[in-house]
Amino acid sequence: MKIKKTAIAFALLAIQAFAANAQTNTGPAGSGPNPYTECGIGAALFKDVHWAAITSNVIWDLGITAITSATASPQTCNARQVKAALFIRDTYEQLAEETARGEGEHLATALNLFECSSAVQPAVIGDTRKSMGEAVAAPGYATQPRLEKAAGLYRAIESSAAQRCAS
Repeated sequence: MKIKKTAIAFALLAIQAFAANAQTNTGPAGSGPNPYTECGIGAALFKDVHWAAITSNVIWDLGITAITSATASPQTCNARQVKAALFIRDTYEQLAEETARGEGEHLATALNLFECSSAVQPAVIGDTRKSMGEAVAAPGYATQPRLEKAAGLYRAIESSAAQRCAS
């Protein structure tokens, strides 16, 4: 039941992001990327097999990351973010520990995947630590599934990297 509530919350966030983007999008309707086949984990793993890309995106997080990427920031529908998301998913425990410490090999690798120069990495780490500190302190965080926690860490890093790092 808790997963359903989280999925609904993410879907509402994606809809809200879509609505905000729809107001600022200057291209013709339908000119953005297809979220299920061109964005997210599925697009990276199955570039030419659309049914597999869709399936993968839905399995990853019900397609929410792909939809959000396509609507809020279509330029993120690329392999860089996918590699970062996979890395964070696969090394979540180490990254969470290193983020709390503010340094570490996995954390540096994640920031490199977001193309953050060494000059801005301390600021991105600070932003990420603040975001994750708030997330960890929120009620129910400890009972969240690992994948949901990894997605939260991805969003925290990506949010700061989008402002401070190369795009």
